[in-house]
Amino acid sequence: MHIFKHLKRVVTDWFLCGMVLAVFLAWLFPRFGATGGAMHAGLVTNIGVFIVFFLHGMNLSSEQIRHGLKNWRLHVMVQAFTFVVFPLLWLACDKTLGAFIPGTLMVGFLYLAALPSTISSSVALTGSAGGNVPAAILNASLSSVLGIFITPFLCALVIGGGSGGIDLGETLLDLCAMLLLPLVLGQLLRPLFGTFFGRHKRYTNLIDKAVILLLVYAAFCNSMVSGLWQQQGPSVLAMAVGGSALLLALILLLTTRTAKWLGFNHADKVAAVFCASKKSLAAGAPMAALIFNGNPGLGLILLPIMIYHPLQLIVCSIMAENYANRLRMEAAGLPLDATVTAR
Repeated sequence: MHIFKHLKRVVTDWFLCGMVLAVFLAWLFPRFGATGGAMHAGLVTNIGVFIVFFLHGMNLSSEQIRHGLKNWRLHVMVQAFTFVVFPLLWLACDKTLGAFIPGTLMVGFLYLAALPSTISSSVALTGSAGGNVPAAILNASLSSVLGIFITPFLCALVIGGGSGGIDLGETLLDLCAMLLLPLVLGQLLRPLFGTFFGRHKRYTNLIDKAVILLLVYAAFCNSMVSGLWQQQGPSVLAMAVGGSALLLALILLLTTRTAKWLGFNHADKVAAVFCASKKSLAAGAPMAALIFNGNPGLGLILLPIMIYHPLQLIVCSIMAENYANRLRMEAAGLPLDATVTAR
């Protein structure tokens, strides 16, 4: 097991370090990034979110998506896990442990369970493990679009739409204006500018991550100003870490067993496991700012996905390497339990 290698990769990832720095800066300078502060966080993040989803639309290849349309059982499994199994697991946890977990943190776990899958990491890990890349692209992209509608619906279904709840109609309009519209615009303009943006994808990824860090900073600034974190102890962080780790372990076990039960070949199994177990921080941070607009507990609501994100990268990177090694052993005619390290 090369767990320390993967752990080092995550620890030295500038984006993950940036999330820690954003939280630290929010603790030092909370009023600067809070609502009404000098940063004008609402305007800055809205512009950033619009640009990010425009770039997502620009980089989304419709041709690759069409290539992934063949295996309908794989697609049904991934979307069912993303938007049905995850929320059902949350519901079971809420019924059994909800009385022992702070309400705002439980909302954070609900939000984590309702989020769509990632695109970039799901596709990258599927490719490195010899999986079905076109299917991964299709499922991750479809999940992101469906999440614009399903994620707020699931949250409103549990939290309600009354005072202190979620106005589903207004939220959907905001999400369509800020997420779906730029996504469609990006797709429409892709034939004209897709090649240019494809050559500079590194910079578009940089913009994507920078906007997420701004959203994390603004969310934690509002939480600091409201006094939320002064009311919470270290036990809340321990609950968030333990709950996220347990959820990831359970979902990986269920997706692996389900893919095996459905008789998927190696390529489809890899795509199913990686796409169905992921949750998107890239979509989660901007959507949370719109769904929970003005909620002082937004920092705590984002905490589970902020923890789940690096955990899924570490664990799934190890799994991807094991899958790839298994493929190389099979190609070389070696037994799967051979003590061979394929490099």
